Amino acid sequence: MLNPTLISSSASFLHLRWPGTPLRGIAQLPASKSESNRALIIQALAGGGTLENLSDANDTQLMQRLLANQQAEVFDAEDAGTVMRFLTAYLVITGKQAKLVGTARMYQRPIGVLVDALRQLGAQIEYSGEAGYPPLQLKGWNPALDAEEPAELTVRGDISSQYISALLMIGPMLPAGLRLWLTGKVGSRPYIRMTQSLMQHFGATCRDLGEVLEVRPVAYQPADYTIESDWSAASYWYAMVALAPAGSTIILPGLREHSWQGDQAIVGIMDQLGVATEFFPDGVQLTQKAPAASVEQDFSDCPDLAQTVAVVAAALGVPVAMTGLESLRIKETDRILALQTELAKFGARMEEEGEERFVVKSAAFQVSGQQIETYHDHRMAMAFAPLALRGPLTVQAPDVVRKSYPRFWKELERAGFSTDFR
Repeated sequence: MLNPTLISSSASFLHLRWPGTPLRGIAQLPASKSESNRALIIQALAGGGTLENLSDANDTQLMQRLLANQQAEVFDAEDAGTVMRFLTAYLVITGKQAKLVGTARMYQRPIGVLVDALRQLGAQIEYSGEAGYPPLQLKGWNPALDAEEPAELTVRGDISSQYISALLMIGPMLPAGLRLWLTGKVGSRPYIRMTQSLMQHFGATCRDLGEVLEVRPVAYQPADYTIESDWSAASYWYAMVALAPAGSTIILPGLREHSWQGDQAIVGIMDQLGVATEFFPDGVQLTQKAPAASVEQDFSDCPDLAQTVAVVAAALGVPVAMTGLESLRIKETDRILALQTELAKFGARMEEEGEERFVVKSAAFQVSGQQIETYHDHRMAMAFAPLALRGPLTVQAPDVVRKSYPRFWKELERAGFSTDFR
């Protein structure tokens, strides 16, 4: 049985089993990590306001601790990409001189685009290791205080949207605002819109003019905000309903029909993979339906759903063509390579067909006690966990889920899964 205090960080393996009955009940989701981390930065820049239902994810708890200790000389972002990127821009605009460090994997995740942009705004930033990557040494900020026109930056749109959001959030603090030009294909656009919506909720003026995002130098104002439940976390319950015995249904509280989260795209994607969604005033109910014969999906706006969809499609034997996966190479792990490796254990293939187009297929998919490597990636653990509905499964390093959904295994146990930590 799972300890109510959640799992021990010393647990090396988790053996998962399902008793074979239909999946029923109510699953509690974490609050949105994406909304929480943006709201925390904006609240700090606004100087006040109350945030309700903040995420209990490790990334959000880490962001809170670092923002509460602004006199520190070293800020450790650990393995949290949003913390590293958002905090870099925040510390620059507030004039802090400090060092930003992280895990070994963080030092492999590029940050040069953000650093170059901040330097153009007047930031003095040095690389403590390899150029273009953390750790960073922040040495102050010398803005053009007499500027009459907004600062103009040009940023590639096909990079992580977190760079763009980091720059947008400090835009109101610049002497004359910010004009941010996006070139090429813009990925994860919903995350940019989420940032803009939260900025406007706190009194900022941010306009989306297509190729250019314009932020006026209008100061943030303290405001209250309630964080929505996390659609990314909801995707794993969609997967469970899709793979569960006939007659399965689950209720997910705290989700909004009109959401700022791009991963609400899971509603339409999973409608093709056998899950219908019914919205209620405070949540959704998921029920099974017949899946489509094949699926084609662009994940440019919702890359965090790719692992979940690939696993479900493979288990159902529904071929899925996937594009827009470019950013998966620079996440917590190389998620494309990780998916290819782990899916092969079950008899499925994820093959590249043309430039950045991948097709997942399976002929004889079988779950029979395989062991899943999680690669220090929370989403690998949670994307493959629903396969336990089709057979016994072992997950390595299960505590990795603390990054975004600390109660995930507890919720699976409440739903009826057998959990055995070793």
